[in-house]
Amino acid sequence: MARKKRKVPAMNATSSADIAFMLLIFFLITTSMDTDKGLARRLPPPVPKDQKEQVDINKRNLLTVMINSFGQVLANGEEIPLAQLKDKAKEFIDNPYNDVHLPEKTEEDVPYFGRVMINNKHVISLQNDRMTNYQAYISVQNELAKAYNELRNDLSKKKFGKVFDELDEDQQKAVIKIYPQKISEAEPRNYGGKK
Repeated sequence: MARKKRKVPAMNATSSADIAFMLLIFFLITTSMDTDKGLARRLPPPVPKDQKEQVDINKRNLLTVMINSFGQVLANGEEIPLAQLKDKAKEFIDNPYNDVHLPEKTEEDVPYFGRVMINNKHVISLQNDRMTNYQAYISVQNELAKAYNELRNDLSKKKFGKVFDELDEDQQKAVIKIYPQKISEAEPRNYGGKK
């Protein structure tokens, strides 16, 4: 007697593809993805083609912050610890006593505040060496951003009783008019030699 070969039943694979697809969608929806936020900077408007000469900035209105290849921070040529940069920038931006060595203030009409003396001519020029460590660069950026944020929050609390992020759009515009963020970044150069 010859044995009959039995056929092995085939597995139905059509539902496997559906299940794999549903699992893929499930994991895509439930997985959180880290997104890089970057640095919030408003780019300057393009220079008109007919403008040949450079714009002169009064020396008292300019704070030059340099980071060399060793991660040292210099503010107007003076080496300072990173931890002191925020306070130095705050003093420069605010110029609370209208010091003649700090940026000049002008009187302007600002909504919610009336006629106030503001420092809208200041510029913080950030320069770094080509060999500057990326973390040192970001740390300096963070300290400068903290200076603006603290000044805006202090003014917002004093005037409106809440922090800057909780203000409505018109109130935020008024605070920004008093403390406009002016950070200029120069092309990296070789300031501090080789590592």
